[in-house]
Amino acid sequence: MGSIYKRGNTYWIQYYRHGKPYRETTKSKKEADAKRLLRKREGEISEGKLPGIYFDRVKFDDLAEDFLRDYRINQRKSLKRAERSAGHLKRYFEGYSAPNINSPKIGAYIESRLDEGAANATINRELSALKRMLNLGARQTPPKVDRVPFIPMLKESNIRKGFFEHGDFIALRKALPEHLRGFVTFAYKTGWRLSEITDLTWPQVDRDNGIVRLEPGETKNDDARTVYLDDELREVFEQQRKDRKNLLPYVFLNEKGTDKVKRFDKSWKSACKGAKIGKRLFHDFRRTAVRNMVRAGIPEGVAMKISGHKSRSVFERYNIVNDADLKLAAQRQEHYLQTQKDTISSTVHDFNEKKLTKMLANPLTLLPNHWCRGTESNCRHGDFQSPALPTELPRRNLR
Repeated sequence: MGSIYKRGNTYWIQYYRHGKPYRETTKSKKEADAKRLLRKREGEISEGKLPGIYFDRVKFDDLAEDFLRDYRINQRKSLKRAERSAGHLKRYFEGYSAPNINSPKIGAYIESRLDEGAANATINRELSALKRMLNLGARQTPPKVDRVPFIPMLKESNIRKGFFEHGDFIALRKALPEHLRGFVTFAYKTGWRLSEITDLTWPQVDRDNGIVRLEPGETKNDDARTVYLDDELREVFEQQRKDRKNLLPYVFLNEKGTDKVKRFDKSWKSACKGAKIGKRLFHDFRRTAVRNMVRAGIPEGVAMKISGHKSRSVFERYNIVNDADLKLAAQRQEHYLQTQKDTISSTVHDFNEKKLTKMLANPLTLLPNHWCRGTESNCRHGDFQSPALPTELPRRNLR
């Protein structure tokens, strides 16, 4: 049984759950408000729910720490991104209790981040982190979050669309230093991520069978991957093996051969400028490889296995058309419509020829109204006059 009492001019309530007393301020000077809150708390307890005051004691900082701990325990590769998102959220929600993190407050956070110039995609990653925090809190035993509020997501329109045409790639490769040419060739054909190529070691390469493998846990999505090398890539790996000057396990080494390939920003920018292809990103190879495989007729599932894409929605974003695709589409449409036009013209022409032949075989069909035996309405002298035909046809006795 609960009770109501006053501290100064403010009403407080006291109630019990599993024999443990809970005291809570109503923040009101009206006894009616105290009675209403007490009934609410006793109703929650009778339904087996935690009283609301319990959730009020859970702060954003607790939820953020649980969120990052989950990333560390599961050894997620995006831990650094999660820490950045949590840092931005903390600047706004620090000190907030869990029930006070509601949709209006989240909307205000979105507006503040937009005012700071943050991109929609960046804000969405932060909102996803916040949603994960609240969902983890709701799954705790006992739960730390009573209900997860609606979190609106922003429309993302800053999707990168860069890719290499084959001529651009050839020009770039010629402009790059020698030690990076095989490196970019492998990236151009497989679409592997930069870190997957730089960390590639010789134990993962089967030169006899022309196979390169990534074991489970070595990729971003933790899935194993197998790629068969074509003739050009076989030559690349054979050359890399010949150029190996020490016992380093890495396939692609830096210019001095003392370590794996790491940073090559200056060489990349210089090569792009020398090849006159504008500003490009290394990640454009990933988009290009997927697009080229689809154009070559490789099934989408196989292309995803090679490039390492797990989500088809991301895969579709990479399958981007360029000006050549649009031009080819226009040419194909024109060819189709021309075929339809020729077919219709030929059909009409053939029909007219057949009709004319039939009419010439039966001259009576040339009259405006066919003459019928015994039908006075068909015998109109003024309707048609021709020097080749009689103006009147003799009537026959049909008895």
